[in-house]
Amino acid sequence: MRFHDRRQAGRALASEIMNAQPGGGPEDPLVLGLPRGGVPVAAEVARTLDAPLDVLVARKIGAPGNPEVGVGALAGDAPPYFDSESLAMLGLTPERLEPAVAREREELRRREELYQRGRPPLDLDGRAVIIVDDGLATGVTARAALRSARERGARWLLLAVPVGAEHTAAALESEADQVLCLHRSPAFRSVGEWYKDFRQLDDDEVISALGELASRHG
Repeated sequence: MRFHDRRQAGRALASEIMNAQPGGGPEDPLVLGLPRGGVPVAAEVARTLDAPLDVLVARKIGAPGNPEVGVGALAGDAPPYFDSESLAMLGLTPERLEPAVAREREELRRREELYQRGRPPLDLDGRAVIIVDDGLATGVTARAALRSARERGARWLLLAVPVGAEHTAAALESEADQVLCLHRSPAFRSVGEWYKDFRQLDDDEVISALGELASRHG
């Protein structure tokens, strides 16, 4: 199965969340999208659950010379998360990755300021939080995001994604109270292959989605 776009995937994900939880979803949830691609998916979830929407900015830390290979990630104010197996396989150390961490931390801050537009982030303390992305490949950014949300006081965490690698979704069950992945593939290659329209989003589209939902929740 392929989704037409992220919005359709979000509606399917929202329907499953409603069906999977007693009472049609968790009580009084907050929905956090991982920008950029996770935000339109999260917007549909938030709209269906009539829940506030915000972003949780997470940045992948790439391997030197091959930034597409994620060996770690940053989210919020938490220390960087590194995948120990990836580091060992590539002969890397956290110290060697400090320049990459600094660059990604700077971009993380830029995006937080841009997307928040002067408003404070939603308070997660004691809340049921649904973290949404458009898919799971290595899972490094999702893991960093889950840890950040937990450090911010989230009482209950659901990681919700339309598609993902089977082993990645299973590995993240130790970080979240529940992982909901509509389609888990044992031969997962990329998130984009599950979407007919998987174009890259820009910052204005993220801001627009946040503004649309914010107007409904003050």
